[in-house]
Amino acid sequence: MKFIKMHGAGNDYIYVDGMKETIPNESEAAIKLSDRHFGIGGDGLIIIKKGTNADYEMVMYNADGSRGAMCGNGIRCVAKYLYDQKYVNSKQFTVESMGAIKHITVTEENGVATGATVDMGKPVLKSKDIPVVCNSEKCINEKITLANREFNMTCVSMGNPHAVMFINEHPIDFDLEKYGKIAESDTEIFPDRVNAEFAKVIDRRTIEMRVFERGAGETLACGTGTCATVVAGIINGLIDKNEEITVHLRGGDLKIKWSGDENDSVIMTGPAEYSFTGEVEL
Repeated sequence: MKFIKMHGAGNDYIYVDGMKETIPNESEAAIKLSDRHFGIGGDGLIIIKKGTNADYEMVMYNADGSRGAMCGNGIRCVAKYLYDQKYVNSKQFTVESMGAIKHITVTEENGVATGATVDMGKPVLKSKDIPVVCNSEKCINEKITLANREFNMTCVSMGNPHAVMFINEHPIDFDLEKYGKIAESDTEIFPDRVNAEFAKVIDRRTIEMRVFERGAGETLACGTGTCATVVAGIINGLIDKNEEITVHLRGGDLKIKWSGDENDSVIMTGPAEYSFTGEVEL
């Protein structure tokens, strides 16, 4: 089976052209191929297929074989592949993932896609729809205790659940493995598990962030998590609305813009790059 290894700001996935290749058991393949010691290595597996309700479809699996609803970095890489391989003849097209349709505009240089701007849709803030068990209709700046430390969290869904916690120290110095793992697996608070973001506001237009993703552990970037973090920052009055916010992640930078209105989409811009291509036996 032929594959393409790509990453968006270090968030790396194995991509398979599902219009040319067939995978008998996609979930098992995701576990096998994502293993960084015995497989190709990656944060998961993404299969590119012809869309039903959009131009194309992205079928995403986390490294543990669980199905993912959306990946902001992944969808930019899908866009790059579709554009570079001439599956699309326009810089603007749509990609669906588990029923959610995203509108994409590719950025290119000399006919090759270098990244994309994606309409990531409206943020979901109601606790029951995220889902998160919370005393309030919206979980905004609510206290949560993880191990021996208390945090204030704001929960947002961008097609998948996020718990954003702002911290005082730089994220690189934060024990993400300890606290992120506890949050991700606490099904009493997060019935579907959660992606946990720990972020520091640098100024009104700049954030530093690390993320512990459900089903994958720490990733070098998370597109939906970055969107959720900017939404949380605006809701809590920490950063400016209607401005392009730069979010520094371990794998690179993403640019996010949101008006602060729940009826408006969050717009994400970031890179997409090839790592290598190859063939593997399943």
